[in-house]
Amino acid sequence: MFHVRTATWADIAAIDALLARAYPRLLRPDYPPSVLVTALPRISRAQPRLVTSGTYFVVEAQEEEEEGGAILGAGGWTRDAPGGAAAHPGLGHIRHVVTDDRQVRRGIGRALMTHVIATARAAGLTRLDCLSTRTAVPFYAAMGFAALGPVTVPLGPGIDFPAVAMTRAI
Repeated sequence: MFHVRTATWADIAAIDALLARAYPRLLRPDYPPSVLVTALPRISRAQPRLVTSGTYFVVEAQEEEEEGGAILGAGGWTRDAPGGAAAHPGLGHIRHVVTDDRQVRRGIGRALMTHVIATARAAGLTRLDCLSTRTAVPFYAAMGFAALGPVTVPLGPGIDFPAVAMTRAI
């Protein structure tokens, strides 16, 4: 049905398009328009350094399917926290996860996160932290993450994004 692979430079445009299409539709029920109008231009863009880090992955439709080769999801982990905070031994951070809004509830996110967790564990991490959107809290909870509480993520001067800090031992 689909497979997970490490993202490459060649995937940036497709990931960018996926984020730009999916985030507005997926986040709309959980955020007021006043938040989305300022936050979406900042969060709906692929980050080239992250995409090419070696710990960022894409989920592709199998070639024999109608949408063969299409990127249906993306996400990964880094040792450094979002915003550039210093790394801590054994700790990783879930980064920029998205599933095609037209393909939710098909196991794409679960396959991606299973792969992300396995690669983080294989790299020696023992815990993953996540700054989840309000929308994704139930998904991360189903993947074994526990909510620590609401946080505000600064996206730029005067742009704050409400999120939920979550964590999971691996």
